[in-house]
Amino acid sequence: MAKSKVLVVGGTGYMGRRLVKASLDQGHPTYILQRPEIGLDIDKLQTLLSFKRSGARLIEGSFSDPRTLVDAVRQADVVICAMSGVHFRSHNILLQLKLVEAIKEAGNVKRFLPSEFGTDPSRMGHAIEPGRVSFDEKMEVRKAIEKAKIPFMYISANCYGGYFVGSFSQLSGLTPPKDTVYLYGDGNVKAIFLDEDDIATYTIKTIDDPRTLNKTLYLRPPENILSQRQLVEIWEKVSGRTLEKRSISAEDFLASMKGLGLAEQVGVGHFYHIFYEGCLTNFEIGEDGEEASQLYPEVQYTHMDEYLNIYA
Repeated sequence: MAKSKVLVVGGTGYMGRRLVKASLDQGHPTYILQRPEIGLDIDKLQTLLSFKRSGARLIEGSFSDPRTLVDAVRQADVVICAMSGVHFRSHNILLQLKLVEAIKEAGNVKRFLPSEFGTDPSRMGHAIEPGRVSFDEKMEVRKAIEKAKIPFMYISANCYGGYFVGSFSQLSGLTPPKDTVYLYGDGNVKAIFLDEDDIATYTIKTIDDPRTLNKTLYLRPPENILSQRQLVEIWEKVSGRTLEKRSISAEDFLASMKGLGLAEQVGVGHFYHIFYEGCLTNFEIGEDGEEASQLYPEVQYTHMDEYLNIYA
């Protein structure tokens, strides 16, 4: 069976460039939306050209010109939106809604993957403000997709390694602390950590799979379901160093939001739900979902000791 043609929107971004590479690696005819808004951003242009040299096709299209967007969508079977999100009412959400309209008008798309790739927003109706808005926005896009009767798949990829693993999920940096690590509560609440390239690999695996149509794909590779304390223990083995461990109570952690900017407040709220409530692991996957590592056991995903070796 011929592989689906894939259009990636946001192909130069953090996840987008990985999705483009995975699509090419898995043999899909791959297209990238090239927006005129790129302007003088030489890094984005060079990324696009490197993908073109690797076999991707660049398609010009603008969100300010709906006809070009519809024309771009009509060239693909699967559309993946990888535009990076932000933590408040965002321009990108409005762009995604325009993309939904373009897909609806084109009428040919067999599957649309909106820009999620994190915590499942359908389970976050209780989220504290101001971070709740980011989940509400994603649900707004989902409702638009389903109202338009567009075939879909949602990706719940949990914690990106680059943001959560190297620092043991400290909010103050991205690399391992040298002396002291702050644990959220007792540090034993389980979360799920993934190499970003593995996220892309699993995502592309699903797009021609009838088992994942109109479902949420949860990325829960069993060896990567770990607590913050376990991450630290892995690092101590990898590096041969012992860190002082200090605990932060839930009350003190939430109190730290005072005086922070909006984006920082949102980050604190999201970390609270992950590391105090256990929102990534405190539920069973129902009939409307599938688990990636069970569907695709052939994928040799990166374990977190391998990931942390990069920093040693």
